Amino acid sequence: ADVRRMLLAQKSYVEGALGLVLYCGRLLDEERSAADDTERARARMLLEVLTPIAKSWPSQWCLHANDLAIQIHGGYGYTREYDVEQHYRDNRLNPIHEGTHGIQALDLLGRKVVMDDGAGLAALEALVRATIERACAVGGEARDLGAALDRALARLGEVTRTIHTAHVPADVRLANASLYLEAAGHVVVAWIWLEQFLATGDADDALRQGKRHACRYFYRYELPRTAAQFDVLARLDTTTLDADDTWF
Repeated sequence: ADVRRMLLAQKSYVEGALGLVLYCGRLLDEERSAADDTERARARMLLEVLTPIAKSWPSQWCLHANDLAIQIHGGYGYTREYDVEQHYRDNRLNPIHEGTHGIQALDLLGRKVVMDDGAGLAALEALVRATIERACAVGGEARDLGAALDRALARLGEVTRTIHTAHVPADVRLANASLYLEAAGHVVVAWIWLEQFLATGDADDALRQGKRHACRYFYRYELPRTAAQFDVLARLDTTTLDADDTWF
């Protein structure tokens, strides 16, 4: 069971991240070629808010997938007899050269979710809610998944507003930006997985069954992480700021 857990985790990270990156590629096209100015502006706003997530979430969690691949191999995973250790070393660069991760987090929380009076975040919320409505219309398991995503999305919006309306210095507002990026990324990837779940329809081949089960895993094991993260963010925790240099 534990090996199956690790395989499901890898599948949920990698295929969720791939779906996100492909969607951003679509937005790049729509930004240039959509039929009217309104659609082009919408694509641009969505791309602005999704770019820090698309750069950093895959670089963090797909690296974790590499880590799990080593673990599945046991002691052999750390030897050159198998190539998983090479993949890990190659991909460890990604959280560094993409900005880095912490800078992308500052960009997301400090700029992108509040730019144009929050238009980008509002566009993202509308996009995700449209998927949730489709899931609710399908009913059954899709409706339950949609309800879970709706709760997480609402919390993301509430916490974002709490952070940016608080009368605190900027360093307090941004102290936990990386945690915000991780939580927001999980919400966005949960949306990507719900889209994939809906796309499978009633087909019961291995590909589509695997997609549905990876979606279940992400909603049962990964999305719940965000609840505790949002709690820390909502109280504008200053533990990291309060640490004195001499304590390290």
